[in-house]
Amino acid sequence: MRAVTALVAFLKRPLGIALSSVAVVLLAVGLYWFQPWKLWVDETVHDALPTAAPATAGARPAPSVLATGELISHEHTTTGSVRILQLPDGTRTLRLEGLDTSNGPDLRVLVTDAPVKKGTAGWRVFDDGKHVSLGKLKGNKGDQNYALPADLDLAAYTSVSIWCDRFDVSFGAAELKRTA
Repeated sequence: MRAVTALVAFLKRPLGIALSSVAVVLLAVGLYWFQPWKLWVDETVHDALPTAAPATAGARPAPSVLATGELISHEHTTTGSVRILQLPDGTRTLRLEGLDTSNGPDLRVLVTDAPVKKGTAGWRVFDDGKHVSLGKLKGNKGDQNYALPADLDLAAYTSVSIWCDRFDVSFGAAELKRTA
């Protein structure tokens, strides 16, 4: 009981008030920065396979596959596959299929020129060279489509990373293997 009384008396003094205020601010900043609740919140996305409008009343033409890859884990366990698709109208889409990774703050989809390395050696390399951000990751699970810029040279970009921009680390990555 004396310890509680002493703590209450300390917190009423100016130094106690100042230290308590600093602790509250640090806690708020830490919660904003790390967003730990995202570890328990999944966001699942089910984007349909992209298709072009039909030229006639018949079936829609299927997109052609330009490159494929399998995601490997880096900072967080990550599985799924990557396909780069070209629609008959010439537009290209990066498609994540069966994605399963952890949620996190400020996750992005990057197309890069970095080699995919297993283990911790591959965690931080994807923003070192050329890279293009396709935007925020729509969800940490499911099937997702991301439009590729028309001028993106696929010969120069050889990998995809699920990238945490807040902590500059890859959650997972895939080497792109050309099929066409």
